[in-house]
Amino acid sequence: MEKIPNLRHLVAFVAVVKNGSISKASESIFLSQPAITQAIAKIEKSLKTSLFERKTDGMNLTAEGELFSFRIERALEMLTQAIKKSYRLDKSAGAAATPSLFALTTTQLRALVAVSEAQNYSAAGRNIGVSQSSLYRACKDLEEYLGTVLFEKTSLGVSPTKAAQALSRAVKLAFNEINQGIAEIDAKNNVSAGSIIIGSLPLARTCILPSAINEFTQNCPDFNVSVLDGLYEDLLEHLRRGELDVIVGALRFPVPSYDVHQETLFFTSNVILARQGHPLGKMAKVTLDDLCHYGWVISRKNTPGRHMFEQLFLSKDHPLPQQIVEASSQMLVREIVVGSDKLTMLPKHQVHRELSEGAFEMIDYDTEQQKRAIGITVRKSWRGTTTQEAFVETIRRIGLSLINL
Repeated sequence: MEKIPNLRHLVAFVAVVKNGSISKASESIFLSQPAITQAIAKIEKSLKTSLFERKTDGMNLTAEGELFSFRIERALEMLTQAIKKSYRLDKSAGAAATPSLFALTTTQLRALVAVSEAQNYSAAGRNIGVSQSSLYRACKDLEEYLGTVLFEKTSLGVSPTKAAQALSRAVKLAFNEINQGIAEIDAKNNVSAGSIIIGSLPLARTCILPSAINEFTQNCPDFNVSVLDGLYEDLLEHLRRGELDVIVGALRFPVPSYDVHQETLFFTSNVILARQGHPLGKMAKVTLDDLCHYGWVISRKNTPGRHMFEQLFLSKDHPLPQQIVEASSQMLVREIVVGSDKLTMLPKHQVHRELSEGAFEMIDYDTEQQKRAIGITVRKSWRGTTTQEAFVETIRRIGLSLINL
């Protein structure tokens, strides 16, 4: 959030874009022409580029200005809608009929996000390099303007109210959009090729992302990729808050949230796996009774993998195996299976290397019904930068190439 420009300067910038001149923008937002001129100059200085072409009949956006304007207008619209939902009009106090972004500051919004995440003023202040007193004052000023309680005291610190949680999420999405605009300009001016943050689920870590990252960064060496591993529920929440750009891996059905979009790249079949030389590997026909004779290493409950494992038995009215070890780390699963007679069930694409290296062997039991969709999940509102979209296209192409693997 450190790169976010002054919010009032951004409002002034959009006003000039919409009105085509500083004089008309001045009338629309009731700010003096010199103040607007200074605001535009500060934004351009921070971006190291010109956003407008100054002409006698007004101001036209440059190519960089077009890129920036698209992002900033989206960001301010997100903030406007979120502020309206949080605003509580108090007629006796002479409050404005509708809230104005001009009454807010970037500092207040940064404070809201920091305290919502840390749930403690002192910790939040350390996280963003602001004194505790300044942070507290910024939050109180925001509460006073909105007429809404944002934080409630608890024994451990403070807890964000529902209003604060909703507003904080919108602020992070808006700030992410602004940073996208800055990244677009940097990439266009060859300052930096930008970055992307990927949420990675197990299969993506082994057969999609390594190839995509190696290929793309070889052609774009200045492009930075951050990969976050984790549980699906956690990654989804990070995605919805704008802390991730895309999730790659197993999809969920029905779609888990109204504000995300899923794209299927291919389907992969689950296979039953054991160490090389396992007793079941020598059997011509393996039964469910045979499978239940051994312990299993399986993902935790309420995951697609666990559901498919259970359906393998329950669909034929067969009891589940007695011994189940829950593990989500493929490295841990591998070591347990290789060092014992335990079995596991994983997508074939996910263990391609283990099979080719001879660490695992497949047990001959029909699991064709145990298929899962693998693909990409993004926010419906997400619009990647040119470089980000190119990287996602690389993921898409590599994923589609695995259809017949």
